[in-house]
Amino acid sequence: MKLENNLGTDAIRPLVLRIAIPSMLAQFVSVLYSIVDRIYISNIPLVGETALAGVGVCGPVVTLIGAFASLIGVGGAPLMSIRMGAGKTEEARRILSNSFLMLCVCSVVLMAGVFPLRQPMLMAFGASDATYGYANTYFTVYLCGTVFNLLALGLNQFIICQGYARKGMISVMLGAALNIVLDPVFIFLFDMGVAGAAVATVLSQLASCLYVLRFLFGKSVPIAITFGGYDGRLMLRILAVGMTPFLIIGVDNIMIISMNAILQSYGGAELGDRLVTCATIAQSFMLVVTMPLGGISAGTGTILAYNYGARRRDRILKAQAFIAGLCVAYVTALFLLARLGGALFVRLFTTEPELAAEALSAIHICTLALIPLGLQYAIVDGFTGMGKVQLALPLSAFRKAVYFIALFALPAVFGARAAFYAHLRHRGAGGEHRSLCPVHPADSGFPRGPARCGEQVHAAILIDKAAQPKAVPLCLYKIVGSDRDGELL
Repeated sequence: MKLENNLGTDAIRPLVLRIAIPSMLAQFVSVLYSIVDRIYISNIPLVGETALAGVGVCGPVVTLIGAFASLIGVGGAPLMSIRMGAGKTEEARRILSNSFLMLCVCSVVLMAGVFPLRQPMLMAFGASDATYGYANTYFTVYLCGTVFNLLALGLNQFIICQGYARKGMISVMLGAALNIVLDPVFIFLFDMGVAGAAVATVLSQLASCLYVLRFLFGKSVPIAITFGGYDGRLMLRILAVGMTPFLIIGVDNIMIISMNAILQSYGGAELGDRLVTCATIAQSFMLVVTMPLGGISAGTGTILAYNYGARRRDRILKAQAFIAGLCVAYVTALFLLARLGGALFVRLFTTEPELAAEALSAIHICTLALIPLGLQYAIVDGFTGMGKVQLALPLSAFRKAVYFIALFALPAVFGARAAFYAHLRHRGAGGEHRSLCPVHPADSGFPRGPARCGEQVHAAILIDKAAQPKAVPLCLYKIVGSDRDGELL
């Protein structure tokens, strides 16, 4: 099969666009899994609002389970790209085989471990007596498709990292399109309600999974799935690299879970379920922001990883500058969309004037500080793509800590609705970049010679100052030179 993109030689800007756009579209389409389910569920006669609140409780839990796909997929794919860039094909093949085994084992263990804990988990995460039945029904059916979900999500990273961004997009679009078609069939035609939405999602994930497996077991892909060569140390390294995106996704969803629980607690019997419904609608809009944004920043990480392995430092800087610009442009567009089209989005879920007004207000609050988010994603995913997990994780830790402080403090003082303003504090807490990454390419201390093995240096990307892209985020100039053994991560 003809290679879609040559990560080492193609012109940077067209290359970034050819990978970023399909990755962004793939993530946007994947959002439809959740949003389409919620739209149809919210329109179930008589029980739509309550059912939506129940499914909203499941949302972050489901995403948290899916984060294990990122733990392995986003952990293994950058390492595989680095090996491919370095010309180490056999090592790249071993990374894929070990990652495949880990995904299979992890999905089975997760399904078996979470199943008996469904009731206390959902009740602790914001379900009420009125919404628990809907939450439990959806979650129980969804758990049955855990294997399909994790394999589809995790292995898709290994398609993209080989340069097949369009194939990765097709795998996601196939599942999403099928979900859109099957949702009304199972929910309304078969009268299965919330259970029907979950069945449609599981079948859609199965279709995506089969597509991914067929491609990666095929003979036309450069690095195909093989069996054997399993190595415990290699598995640990994959987990080490994937731990940063896993923790970021995990904490993000714990934030949503905490939000639902706080709204339920402070809202009480009168407002709790209603506020959780508003939060679910606002969170649905935020998925439209963060998932495609992650597609841009994480999807293009394969360019950084490949060229890091090939030691093409000039290409890394040029790519990251353009990636950061795309991320900021995207969140700016979504900020404007929230103001101009937020009401139309809300109407997809409810036509009740009071509920719609409250949900729209929640969207406006949650998106007030979107702009810095684009740069944050570019920086964190840029480091992760090159395997620099020790630099990626601290960059998001501060703003998440601010969020939790605000989430617990604001409702205690100002009431339940004040919890939505925690998002403002969270998104606006972007100043940590300057404190954590003080190095600027114009600094006199910018190194000009190669780093010694194991030495942490500022800006190990060694190029002439005149060639340094001015738009590159400050943090991207602080990169660890190499492992202690002199090998690439």
